[in-house]
Amino acid sequence: MSEPDWSRPHWTRDEAKAMLLYFVFGSFAAEPELDLGAHGSQGLPQGMEMRRIHKAMLAHWEGHPLRGALGGILRDADPAAFEAARTAPECLMLRGELADPDSLAYLRDTLGIVAALLDAGGVAVVDPQILQIFSTADWRARYADAARADSRNHVLILCSDDGDAHAWIKTRGMRKFARPDISIRQVPREQAQQAGATAAHLAELAMRGMRFGDGSTIDTGEHGSLSVTRAGALDDPEFNNEHLALIWPHA
Repeated sequence: MSEPDWSRPHWTRDEAKAMLLYFVFGSFAAEPELDLGAHGSQGLPQGMEMRRIHKAMLAHWEGHPLRGALGGILRDADPAAFEAARTAPECLMLRGELADPDSLAYLRDTLGIVAALLDAGGVAVVDPQILQIFSTADWRARYADAARADSRNHVLILCSDDGDAHAWIKTRGMRKFARPDISIRQVPREQAQQAGATAAHLAELAMRGMRFGDGSTIDTGEHGSLSVTRAGALDDPEFNNEHLALIWPHA
């Protein structure tokens, strides 16, 4: 069985910070006994915090992930996991920002804590950066073995209408890696799959530390080159992050 790869071979430091945010719903002991070693974690990374939020506090908390637009998305995605989270007596929030790390050990350690919390009374996990909720079984299946370190498990790739038979391909979740998300606009509908594969490839490179500077170009092969424009801000609701604004090349 292959081991997860937590390296960032393309890394050069960026001024941005990596941000992680997970909510683990359940019922936990006052001091949960966590078998971190069983899940490959060396403990809470520096810059991360774990905060306990009881149900009574959740009811009045503005950042409640089960409410508003995000809550509707999560309910529709997995009603059973959503109900388990909604009725859970408390939530443990893992949150923090880290100066652009030269390895993905911080992600490994945080995922290990989430897995250990599921062993210690957790029933559901919300990853708001990729708009997803997981049952215990789904989380364990998704983040098992070498797949834990695959970018496709940490980044969401979306396809939406961009008018006039075109698609808009965009990612969410790249803030976990101190890198901008990816936006590819004006993609002919029949080429949406190829553009999605390009976005996935760029996400993997960026997760591994690569930086794409403003004005640089990205070769897509048969479809030509993409010109990079850095755009957006961390409070941009489409991404909750800055992004690379790319226009799909047209023949």
